[in-house]
Amino acid sequence: MESTFNKRTYFKIVLVLGALCTISPFSIDMYLPGFPEMSRDLGTPISQIQLSLTAYLVGIAIGQLFYGPLLDKYGRKKPLYIGLGIYVLASIGCAFSQSVENLIIMRLFQALGGCVGMVCAQAMVRDIFPIQKTAQVLALLTLVIAVSPMIAPTLGGYVTAFYNWHWVFIILAILTVIIWIAAIYVLPEGAEPDKAISLRPQKVWGNYVEVMQNRQFLVYMLVGGLAGAAPFAYIASSADVFMNIYQVSEQTYGWIFGLLAFAMIGSTQLNHVLLRKYKSQQIINFSLHYQVITGMVLVVGTYFQLFNVYALVGLMFLFLTAHGLNSPNTAALSMEPFSRNAGSASALLGSLRMAMGGVVTAIVSFFHDGTAFPMVVGMAACALAGFIILKSDQHIPGSISRQQPSPSLGA
Repeated sequence: MESTFNKRTYFKIVLVLGALCTISPFSIDMYLPGFPEMSRDLGTPISQIQLSLTAYLVGIAIGQLFYGPLLDKYGRKKPLYIGLGIYVLASIGCAFSQSVENLIIMRLFQALGGCVGMVCAQAMVRDIFPIQKTAQVLALLTLVIAVSPMIAPTLGGYVTAFYNWHWVFIILAILTVIIWIAAIYVLPEGAEPDKAISLRPQKVWGNYVEVMQNRQFLVYMLVGGLAGAAPFAYIASSADVFMNIYQVSEQTYGWIFGLLAFAMIGSTQLNHVLLRKYKSQQIINFSLHYQVITGMVLVVGTYFQLFNVYALVGLMFLFLTAHGLNSPNTAALSMEPFSRNAGSASALLGSLRMAMGGVVTAIVSFFHDGTAFPMVVGMAACALAGFIILKSDQHIPGSISRQQPSPSLGA
């Protein structure tokens, strides 16, 4: 189908698909600089505001499980339009929230609507581009998703500083309406609806149970999901830590967040180079060793109050580089066993990872004490839990994660 596209049409389609993929990253990161102001405005502790992030992650986790079957049964565009409509209405609800309880509920619905963008975009890449182009287009979409956390908090910081936090959600709603209109006029229909697809809970659940019974999927999903939850401990607490404890401005916080996002993006690109020489298992093994050690330094240094803001940012930069190494490799090994049920495996992997991130943000919020300690303990604990599961599995005879040691990356 791609052969019928000229360069201009190709560019437009990829641009709209990329825009759909940015909805959730922007929704997670753009409002973070407004946490202190939201706390004052709504008359609630910042730990309660952090639960609105938890609600969004839970919404993404639930939504991904539903949209896969819906997009197959009813075609791509109808579920997409409904999801975007829910997102826009929920964003307006967030903007006009007068209580933290209402904000949390609206954020849940915002996620349930917004996550359709990423799921639909990935499905449409497979629909409308030939196989030799899909990897190239998916790589572009991955880059867009990775760059979003560098832009969103900086933009949110300026919006919050010059206007207020309500405008962050109004801007998100306006941007999504623009993306919605572009999708109507630019995107092809994609795959035809398949009425044979069953939406019966028993059938859908049965596919997910079959995936979960695969040992390789389960091990690497847990390893990657737990280690991958560490950045969510940071995301949930970072606004409070940097803006309230270290007294940086909204704009400076946005730049710090962008710098730390670059740590993950840069190491993801490094991963491509490492894979030419090392196996995914070896890279995971190395990155978790490195992350656990860095996490312990963060915990000890924070407990004894040894860090100024520059030292904290520097160590967190080092810690988060490991995420860019273990996340793509654990995802690849999780998906490796599936020639069938790949769609269910992909949806379940994304859902469970987001669910673990949501649980971690809730725990960190619960232990909020006005210091950076809950944040760094949460980060270190996530990395340590993933490390323990990986090592425990390697000591089981016949383990799927048993590997030959690497001369420089092996433990």
